[in-house]
Amino acid sequence: MTAIVPIVMAGGSGTRLWPLSRALYPKQFLSLDGKQTMLQQTLTRLSGMDEYSIHCKDSILICNEEHRFIVAEQLRAASLNSESIILEPVGRNTAPAIALAALQAQRNGEDPILLILAADHLIQNISGFHESIANALVHALEDKLVTFGIEPSSPETGYGYIQRGDSLSDAQGNNESLGYSVMRFVEKPDRETAQAYLDSGEYYWNSGMFMFRASRYLEELKRFNPEMLECCEESLRTATEDLDFLRLNKEAFLQCPDDSIDYAVMEKTKHAVVVPMNAEWNDVGSWSSLWDVKAKDDCGNVLNGDVVAHKTEDSYIHSEGRLVTTLGVQNLVVVETKDAVLVAQKDSVQDVKAIIQELKDQGRNEWYQSREVYRPWGIYDSVDSGERYQVKRITVKPGAKLSVQMHYHRAEHWIVVSGTAKVTLADDSFLVTENESTYIPVGSVHALENPGSIPLELIEVQSGSYLGEDDIVRFSDRYGRS
Repeated sequence: MTAIVPIVMAGGSGTRLWPLSRALYPKQFLSLDGKQTMLQQTLTRLSGMDEYSIHCKDSILICNEEHRFIVAEQLRAASLNSESIILEPVGRNTAPAIALAALQAQRNGEDPILLILAADHLIQNISGFHESIANALVHALEDKLVTFGIEPSSPETGYGYIQRGDSLSDAQGNNESLGYSVMRFVEKPDRETAQAYLDSGEYYWNSGMFMFRASRYLEELKRFNPEMLECCEESLRTATEDLDFLRLNKEAFLQCPDDSIDYAVMEKTKHAVVVPMNAEWNDVGSWSSLWDVKAKDDCGNVLNGDVVAHKTEDSYIHSEGRLVTTLGVQNLVVVETKDAVLVAQKDSVQDVKAIIQELKDQGRNEWYQSREVYRPWGIYDSVDSGERYQVKRITVKPGAKLSVQMHYHRAEHWIVVSGTAKVTLADDSFLVTENESTYIPVGSVHALENPGSIPLELIEVQSGSYLGEDDIVRFSDRYGRS
């Protein structure tokens, strides 16, 4: 039984599935089938590798510092374990992220085989995925740097490509190892070039998944970009542990060059191998690509939520809460959330970045976060707001506690809807139960806690001259927030 360590890169902050995905809640944390999130699916699909005598150890995750509590909660909710959750203070692309994971995997004197995965890919053929991993392991054990090439089904212009070279045999001379030398990596082509790639049978889509021994990647990185490796070593050497997280030294990591593993290592090494993968893979890079892989009704529609579609064809329609109806349309994407609605032609959804930029230019917040905001203690939903007031519905998990804090500019009125709240106000602590309320004056030191075994639901009414989230002075916090 060969042990491998999965490395899951969950640091993306893309908004290509806006308005469902936001900078503070990108697509890897979304559940696109109403069940597990993409991050949870990435880890869950690693089970069942015993058939190939492969044991997947606890994973190492790399994520943005802002997403740390979402990652931890999604792992807990799915009963998934991790060896480490490395927090990037800033994004520096995939080459440094993988270097950090490789260094962390070696910390106990071990030198494991690493399986590098993105947290936001959709893979529907799990057996094909497992088979490709087994094929890649043959070459990784021979100190090759393996990349997985997706067998193309169309002249896709949104992916980079890998051209394969000679077929490789394993150490026993077995030519059925299903690996090839890498002739070259190529950028996203135009449609005519992509069709030529498809017709040749020599090219694969670049999946962004890899397998290699930790030391081999670090050796090649040192050869081609020693400065990057030194920055990663220093930021990890001076990292600090924070609850379930490993917090990198920010100043050291800021000096790290920004580069992808393809440019930094894979395009330069002489030891690259491509292993084909036929696993119904999709990187879900747009709403149209999600429509491509989802089951459709007789009219070619993908309908999610409270939707009534009449004389509607070949469309993707998603409702988060309200009734969405369509009439006499085709080839549309309609996505409704609590605070935004997207309506687009399917062939225009790649341009959603223009909407994001417009929102930024207008100083709006909808590109950054949704109305529902996740916190380590639970979630809040900004129900309504206006001049000098804001209303939130707050859910606190059993046993969780908000920080001990105060506000300079706002007072708060809490009404308990269900559950029991333990309220600390100055030097006094008391319980507030269903249909009861309490008032927190401006400038009062206070805290809210759920001492019960069921979620605490309450309505918070804020009033004051300034209601921004930065009007919080924390005196203590069990989650390590400043």
